[in-house]
Amino acid sequence: MMDIFFEEEYGKLYENLENGKCEIFNFSHPLGTVKHLFIKRKIPQTVQGENYFDIITPYGYGGPLITSCKTENKTQLIEEFHKAFYQYCQEHRIVSEFIRFHPILKNAEDFESCYKVKFMRNTVGTNLKDYEDPVQSEFSKSTRKSIRKALREGLECRITRKPDNLDTFKELYYATMKRIGADSFYYFDDSYFSRCLEFFGEHIVLVEAVYEEQVIGAELHFYYNNLIHTHLSGTLEDFHHLSPVYVMTFAIAEWGKKNGADLVHAGGGTTNNPDDSLYLFKKKFGQNTEFKFHIGQKVWNEAVYSELCEMAGAGTDEEFFPAYRSSSCTEKLVESAPQAL
Repeated sequence: MMDIFFEEEYGKLYENLENGKCEIFNFSHPLGTVKHLFIKRKIPQTVQGENYFDIITPYGYGGPLITSCKTENKTQLIEEFHKAFYQYCQEHRIVSEFIRFHPILKNAEDFESCYKVKFMRNTVGTNLKDYEDPVQSEFSKSTRKSIRKALREGLECRITRKPDNLDTFKELYYATMKRIGADSFYYFDDSYFSRCLEFFGEHIVLVEAVYEEQVIGAELHFYYNNLIHTHLSGTLEDFHHLSPVYVMTFAIAEWGKKNGADLVHAGGGTTNNPDDSLYLFKKKFGQNTEFKFHIGQKVWNEAVYSELCEMAGAGTDEEFFPAYRSSSCTEKLVESAPQAL
């Protein structure tokens, strides 16, 4: 199965944000094929006068993905991929790699022999495929009660597939980011939203919560193959008593069920704590459905990695990866990079 995160246009959405270029390593072998999409970033410091690079998964999920292979050949195919990609990294002066594996496609399991794979947290989804009434089966009792109350009070939802513009959504999104004090990385600019429409217009589903003809909440979803991913959202604080997020989540679940989707994936929390408040909130809409989210780390050039860490004043065993981009050391580099964890 393919997902939107493995499309080249998706990677291109994040070139500016990640300060790099989207590249794809397509590995073809008699045993099968692997697709690996990533952002290649120039490392600010040079080593012995040479420029080097590191690579990272674009915002969201990714990592190498087996696109064709017989089960009995998988282990050998992965070994051959590892050898070929190692050579690719040497030729392209790639020092290290950070991956956010896809929790639903479970590609972390396939590539544990290639990367240092670490479980981070669970993500949550609403299973539409296996329940005749997903809302009844997946939503908590108190959540269903809140939705009924909001609908009685006049809150409505409007769903638009392939919207003409995202102007209203952007206003709500920016207001929400300001209210919660979000990192500047998440203030996606106008060009980002324009490219979303240009690259993936047919895959965008916009959900708006409307009260007395005013849009008080909006969610941007990607619908690709049989998966719906809740991408970004925003609400007006003055109307939280109407539970717009509850009603919008209800609306996309109902719409997805009618339009052949198998799952609405909401992601996880903001931390790895099992009591993370955002994670627990999302569990209200997916009581029975969870996925394991893993990251992957790899040093492709040990000598250069060590030298970069030494120049940055960072230990090679720091929790942040790559260590030479650690937030505690960015002032020693020419420029900083967005947090990878």
